[in-house]
Amino acid sequence: MSRITAWLTEAVPRGRIAAFRTLVYLFVTADLVIFTPWVRNHASTPGELYQPLLVGRLLHLPTPTPLLVHSIFGALLVLAIAASTGRAPRLLGWTVFALYFEWMIIAMSYGKVDHDRFGLLVALAALPTAGRARHGDDTRTQAGGWALRVTQIAAVCTYFLAAWAKLRFGGLDWVTSSVLARAIIRRGTELADLIAGVPYLLILAQFGIIAFELGSPIIFFLKPRRRNWAVAFFYSFHAVTFATITISFAPHLAALASFLSLEKIRPVAWVRGFWKRRHGHVREHERPVV
Repeated sequence: MSRITAWLTEAVPRGRIAAFRTLVYLFVTADLVIFTPWVRNHASTPGELYQPLLVGRLLHLPTPTPLLVHSIFGALLVLAIAASTGRAPRLLGWTVFALYFEWMIIAMSYGKVDHDRFGLLVALAALPTAGRARHGDDTRTQAGGWALRVTQIAAVCTYFLAAWAKLRFGGLDWVTSSVLARAIIRRGTELADLIAGVPYLLILAQFGIIAFELGSPIIFFLKPRRRNWAVAFFYSFHAVTFATITISFAPHLAALASFLSLEKIRPVAWVRGFWKRRHGHVREHERPVV
């Protein structure tokens, strides 16, 4: 086995796959009703305004209609919740991926294309190949490792290619432009207004953004503990972004969780343990005194 193959299929605990699967599919349900509820508005948008993305044209996907949009919404809501349980991982997984893929084509074919969905879409495509996995299972799986690895690669590519696009279309002048200043004027918060008042800070921030995005692949060369700190920095970067210019990268943040040891987070086990302790404590107090 070559080094690159071994790296791509590095085995991980099945419990990590189960936890990541639950997180991703529950996020899909949240995305439908919290983050992108506006997609349903395309059900009443005139068909002539629909300009499908290249992949939509290649696949000859239909023009959205009220029946199509509402049917996909309802099916995704039910099937994503079912998939989050880990049952029928291939059948439910592939179905959710196909429906969400079409949901994104509908969302992004009216003049606005978000780049924060790439990692999530790759995760939805890869998770069905990981097979069955139970929460808390320490058995290691190469198939699951591959699913997480390609998601990680997609998440990092989101950063690196974003920097490439900035330099490709804006040139080196991007870092000294007024990009952040215009963003603050359009949608800035009070915190952003305070930052904007500091001379040259926005220019330094733009240098920092380019350096961070171009250097993001370094995360693959870090040891586990330092990698966790890098992921924490990624999350803090997006927290600051939202706190200043209210841009959310929620789908990307879900994909970034592929770097984390999610098998250590077991809310069901914690609830069961709490219930047993609580129940045992109550029964102890109810025991009659002899």
